[in-house]
Amino acid sequence: MLHPVTKRGPLKKRAAVLLSISTVAAALASPVTAAPAAATAPTARALRWTDCKTPRHPTLQCASLKVPLDHDRPAGRQIALALTRVPHTSATSRGPLLVNPGGPGGSGRTLAGYIASALPKDVAGSFDVIGFDPRGVGRSEPALDCGAGHFTPVRPDSVPLDRATEQANLERVKTFAESCQTKHADVLPYIGTVSAARDLEVLRTALGAPKLSYLGYSYGTYLGAVYARLHPDRVDRLVLDSVVDPAGVWYEDNLAQDQAFDARHKAFLAWVARYDEKYRLGTDPARIEARWYEMRDALRAAPAGGKVGPSELEDTFMPGGYYNGYWPHLAEAFSAYAVDKNPKPLVSAYERFGAVEPSAGNSYSVYTAVQCRDSAWPRNWNQWRADMWRTHAKAPFMTWNNAWYNAPCAFWPTEPLQAPDVTNTELPQALLFQATEDAATPYEGAVSMKGKLKGAALVVEQGGGNHGIVLSGNKCLDEKLSAYLRTGKAADAACPAQPAPTPAAATRAVPPSAGGAALHGLLGFRG
Repeated sequence: MLHPVTKRGPLKKRAAVLLSISTVAAALASPVTAAPAAATAPTARALRWTDCKTPRHPTLQCASLKVPLDHDRPAGRQIALALTRVPHTSATSRGPLLVNPGGPGGSGRTLAGYIASALPKDVAGSFDVIGFDPRGVGRSEPALDCGAGHFTPVRPDSVPLDRATEQANLERVKTFAESCQTKHADVLPYIGTVSAARDLEVLRTALGAPKLSYLGYSYGTYLGAVYARLHPDRVDRLVLDSVVDPAGVWYEDNLAQDQAFDARHKAFLAWVARYDEKYRLGTDPARIEARWYEMRDALRAAPAGGKVGPSELEDTFMPGGYYNGYWPHLAEAFSAYAVDKNPKPLVSAYERFGAVEPSAGNSYSVYTAVQCRDSAWPRNWNQWRADMWRTHAKAPFMTWNNAWYNAPCAFWPTEPLQAPDVTNTELPQALLFQATEDAATPYEGAVSMKGKLKGAALVVEQGGGNHGIVLSGNKCLDEKLSAYLRTGKAADAACPAQPAPTPAAATRAVPPSAGGAALHGLLGFRG
């Protein structure tokens, strides 16, 4: 559930031709890091940057880069990646700083301007900050879009309490997988993390840079680690924020998320209990949790506004697991429905946080294409059913919702690859950031990644639960990021979390310039 499906508001059989990965697999699996064979090395490709400035980012430039669909056939069919750049302003440049918001499926074109403006001027000015839409995403061509209307409300209840509900959900995910094969059979074998990482090397070559630096959030941490495994000698700075556990890609990582999201939902409910005078839901977190599930049961019988059933309710509250700045808005909607019997604020909250925009069809399509291709998923639905019910018993908030989000992988038309080993002993020092209570990428994943990157430093936001934490308002974290980007040196450290929100925030719109809200609007949800 890493993928940032685009929401309304502030803000996841064998094809005719399979990707040949023999050289890459050897490079990634061997104890010593090696680049792909010279025969598949990228050729120089000139970039033509054009002005695409915005009022907030007056120096923003855009370009398009051709890359091979199949990197083992560099002279074959070409596809295009959409790029943005904020050029360096210092007398000399450290080179490119690539930025990625996660996903898979997240568009990074808008992130370049934000990162360049959020960093200290001397730091941003020393880099060409580069945003990019990975293959298949956004304005890159071709852009995937497998199933229009896949998230149209009201969907079947995510929790399959009876056979008919389970079958309805299974039909939805099977139809999505079949639609992807029908529409994109020619490209699906080449939509995956290894191919995307090899695109970055083509980009580095096109930029004429001997090395590149990289800042990735969420899934972007895994993409960066895979690139670094392929090309450790081409890495200058490597920053990974809210870190994927490379040992669990991707089925096990999603099961770990289920439990972490349930814990984060309980943290939200405990926060609500502190403000009974405002929300009138009580002071006992356990009783408030029971009232939330009572709301869920009521929506099964009568969806709010004809839009919000149990699955849409989960979609609406799930973003609170990514960013606690949304908690006051969600609590207002919960209170209005449960106490005042007024469903309108809940419908509004769904439209803001849960309802997908048309572009979500693209981002979710890439999410499934990447995750289903990257590694093996169980093909026996009985295993999914047993694992989900076992996890649901401990973590009912999002387990089944997350299961159906990923379930197309049980029926995906392309054969899975073997997840690469990102262990790296040749990389310059990397810097990792992680909140201890992060739900989307649990803390243990950062510890796992740190152990695989020799010499890496880990900066922990102690007690923090947000997903994506640097350049979102925590001065302690941001100072450590800036120091590393200046010097390439870092040490393990801990920073206190930012204060929890207050109910007063629900009475006014979150300022678009506010660090946390602005960043999480770009990272999206499930990202």
